Formats: sequence, structure tokens, C-alpha cells
Amino acid sequence: MKLANALCLRIVSIAISGVALVLPAIAQAQSPAASGSPTVAELTARVADLEAYVTNGAPKALITPGPGHNAWMMTSTALVLFMTLPGLALFYGGLVRRKNVLSVMAQCLGCAGIVTILWWAVGYSFVFAPGSPTLGGTKFAWLSGVTATPNADYGAWVSHNVFAMYQMMFAIITPALIVGAIAERMKYSAIMAFIVAWMFVIYFPLAHMVWGIDGMMNGVWNAKATIKAIDFAGGTVVHMSSGWSALTLCLILGKRRGFGHRAFIPHSLVLTMVGTGMLWVGWYGFNAGSAVAADGIAANAFTATTLATAVACVVWPALEWLTRGKPTVLGFCSGAVAGLVVITPAAGFVMPTGAVIIGVFAGAVPFFACTTLKNWFKYDDALDTFGVHGVGGTMGALLTGFFATSKANANLSTNLSSIVGKTLWIEQLKAIGLTLTLAVGGTAVLAYIIKAVIGLRPDSEEEESGLDAADHGESGYHYDEANA
Repeated sequence: MKLANALCLRIVSIAISGVALVLPAIAQAQSPAASGSPTVAELTARVADLEAYVTNGAPKALITPGPGHNAWMMTSTALVLFMTLPGLALFYGGLVRRKNVLSVMAQCLGCAGIVTILWWAVGYSFVFAPGSPTLGGTKFAWLSGVTATPNADYGAWVSHNVFAMYQMMFAIITPALIVGAIAERMKYSAIMAFIVAWMFVIYFPLAHMVWGIDGMMNGVWNAKATIKAIDFAGGTVVHMSSGWSALTLCLILGKRRGFGHRAFIPHSLVLTMVGTGMLWVGWYGFNAGSAVAADGIAANAFTATTLATAVACVVWPALEWLTRGKPTVLGFCSGAVAGLVVITPAAGFVMPTGAVIIGVFAGAVPFFACTTLKNWFKYDDALDTFGVHGVGGTMGALLTGFFATSKANANLSTNLSSIVGKTLWIEQLKAIGLTLTLAVGGTAVLAYIIKAVIGLRPDSEEEESGLDAADHGESGYHYDEANA
């Protein structure tokens, strides 16, 4: 077998060498009448573009999507949507009481619909069009000019419209995460109004600052960035923004009726387990897809995501076993999601050992936040959005500053070579502070405005009967009592 492989490689090498020798001769042999035939220079440029496509480098002449990279990004787009629908919907749906299962699913569906409309109208443009350091312009409003031709600012070999749809899936899942903190006690109309305003006030500006080509916190690609921070797939943009907004909103909204006086038991951990598996699978599109190519950086992100998630999935239930006597399925699920969250900002920037260490932190610190910290302060973060996404996202952003290395991602040497491995963590702290301020301050203002205009909560009778019936006139389960 080794001999056969070596022979095949030798044949391919000879063939390539032969092509290199023959191409100039062919070009010189072309008659003047054959005006459509490529010249040596043109053939050389084509070979250079082929090499650039394989290595995900900058093309020399071509401005066209590469089929392999495009295929990966379309797959990643579907995977990230799969995280919300049905992954997050099932994960959250299983954790609430039976009378509220449809309400959290409707909120996830509502996010998917309304954010898509906003993204088409101005959202994508506000995030990814050139503009100011804090907000993009209107160049791509209504997705004008967003065609199959790549936008070299973000992906030389990926169709611009595919990139836009991929990023839209991030915009969909981020506000959907907030739902977990205020589950079972915020009326649907108020949630939808809040999400529309939240996207404009918090998500669009923050995403532009971190990922926009001229964003003030885009340390990798913007040499003029005010804060030279890094965020591979959304530690600040997705998890910190949603997690800290979720805590703020749940404090303003108040506790569920009966909280602290009666048990609020998940009605179906089976659904939660299924949703966890879907989130884990979909997260490969979330993290590895953020390379915007099927390249070595994507491979590193894929590896880091797997390792950190698996480690956290072991650490969380192990801590339960030590402190409570038994490892729970909910503990395995929570640990896995925490691992996914914490590795997100670091996924494409760290080596395998760094990912394992991050996984240990991911299993331990959010566990403490969701148990001890929550009990200390008695806030009603219904499904632990803050404990996992707020705390985990903040920690992940900071740990990225310590473990990021150009060995995993050569792009860190473009504008950040002087601080990677040294003071990058200070830049990460600056980004954390700005994100936290924007998320908490913006959410507080929006929540109080909506509370004054239409109110945040259903009345006590509707909340007791369940939001499935109160908001949607439906029930997630129907039982024939006569045949029970």
C-alpha cells in the first residue's frame, strides 16, 4: 500500500511538472489567428489563482466564488439555523413547564422571521457595509449589490449573498438566547417589540464594531482599530450581548409567580437532550464556518470546538457528582453548551491543548454561576442564560486573550503580532467592558420604554394558566382523559 501511494504521488508530481513545461510551448505555438488562446502570462495567473483557491489566499485575477468554499459556507449556514430551529427551541422547550413549551418555541420562530426581515432591509448593511467605527452604512440596504460575486473584504472565494445569509443566522440566534432568562413570564408582543429595538440598539452596532471591516474592535483586520480585540465566532457579539441583556431584562421583569416557593421542574429533559445534540452538531457551522472558507483555520476551529465541548461536558456533571452525589443528564447538557459557548471566541485562534484548558474552565465556572451565584443573589434566570452565556461568554473572551496564538491562525500576525501572547488580554478586557456597558445600558432603556408603552408581563391569571394558551391559544400536548 505504501509503495502504491508513493507511486501515485510520483505520477502526479511528474504530470504537474509536465504541464508546467508544456504550457509555455503550447502558448508559443499558438498562431496569431488563435486570438482567444491564453498567453503564458494568463496561464501563469490562472495557476496562481488555482493555488490561491486551494489555500484560501487572495486571488490574482479571478473574482468568482470557489465551489468548495461556497459549499462549506452554505452547509455552515444551514447548520447555524439548525442551532435555533429546532436545536435551541427543543433545548429551551424541554426546560420549561409543559404549559409554556410552545411559547418558547414561538419566540424562537418569531426571532427567525423578524430578524430575517430586518437583516434584508438594513441589518446586514449596518453590520458589514463600510461606515463609521461603530456602525456600517447603507450601501447594502435591501441587500442591494449583494450578489453571488464575492466581497473580498470578508471572503475572497465565497459568494457575497452566501456570506450575508450565513451572518444572518448569527443575528437570528443571538436574541433567541435571551428568551431563556425570561421564559414563562413575558408576553409575546413585548418580546417581539424588545427584539426589534434590541437589534438596532445593541446587535447591529456591536457586530459592526467587532466584525465590520472598519469596526473599532476588529483587531485582526482593521489596523486602525481603537480596541485591538479578537472574537472568532461571537464571544462578545453573541454570548456576552445576549447573556448580559438577559440578566438585565429578567431583573426588570421580575421573578416568575411562585418562584422560590414551589418547584419549577423541566417538563421534558428528553427534549432538552435532543436539543443539546442539535446545538453541538450545529455549532460546527457556527465556529468552523467562521473561517469563511474550508481551510486550515476552519479545521483548527473544528478541532478546538470538539475538545472544549467534550471536556466541559465531563467537568460539569463530575462537579455535580462530587457536590450532590449524582451526575445528571441536565448537567451533561449544560456542560456541553457551556463548552460550546466559552470556546466560541477562541475557536479559530487556539491550539488543542489551549482548547482543553478552556474546556475545564467552561465546565467549572458556569456551573458555579448557575448554582451558587444564582442562589446567592436570588435572581430568576429561568433557563440559566446568564450563567452559561453571560458568564461563559465573558470568560471565553478573556481566555482568548491568553491562549490565542499565531500557530493556530497566521492572521494574528497581520496587525496584532506585537500583542499576541503578551498584552492581548488587556484589549480583550476593554472589549468586554464596552460590550457589557452597551448590553446592560441599552437593554435597561429599552425594557423600561416597552414596559411603559405596552407592558412586559401577562396578567396573573394568564401566567398561571400558561403562555401557550394565553399568547397562542394552543397546547403543546393533548391527552384523551377517557382513555388515560
